[in-house]
Amino acid sequence: MTVRGRARGARRLAVSLAPMLATSLALTACTASERSAPPPGQPSPFVDCAALTAPPPSAAASAAGAAAGGQEAGGSGAGAALPDLELPCFTGGAPVRLAGLRGPAVVNLWASWCEPCRTELPAMQRLAAQSAGTLTVVGVDTGDDRDAAAGFATDKRVTMPTLYDRDRKLITALGRTTLPVTVFVDARGRSHVEPLPLTEESLAARVRDWTGVTVAP
Repeated sequence: MTVRGRARGARRLAVSLAPMLATSLALTACTASERSAPPPGQPSPFVDCAALTAPPPSAAASAAGAAAGGQEAGGSGAGAALPDLELPCFTGGAPVRLAGLRGPAVVNLWASWCEPCRTELPAMQRLAAQSAGTLTVVGVDTGDDRDAAAGFATDKRVTMPTLYDRDRKLITALGRTTLPVTVFVDARGRSHVEPLPLTEESLAARVRDWTGVTVAP
């Protein structure tokens, strides 16, 4: 074959391969784009926060029962109200003003990376289920990654309303540095801070002592 014939053959081959090369490049670009796209966010397992500032129906009865039993709800160690902070609800929507949270209530500060929290949080969820209508139970995911928190809560079937405190505003305002922290709020809005992990039995005892609500452990 002459040099001119070989050149014509090369041009024909290039033309015939052009569509295949274009398709290959397009597929490569699509695959690369899919690999570089961020994974979808973990869906939130928590209920919304709409009911957090509404007092439970039997809040007044709980406070009255504690006083009648000879112990005022909140006990002698009860202190001031919750810090006047606003934190976003984990599920979105309007932020929640903590000072407006109605008691009796339990506020549990936790994080997915905190080992004691991983044991304590399911107990908080059981408390929320057992005391529905009598006690407000709310979590505060603290200094945590949202997807890690949602994934952990999903695995543990934790659904109680939860606030998101990436910047650790609440724990700082409470003067604490380590998790978990639980705040008990009585029907008059006074709070008691518990800085240690709680079992179901000790949690039920603290709820009774600091809020006047009796829950079976």
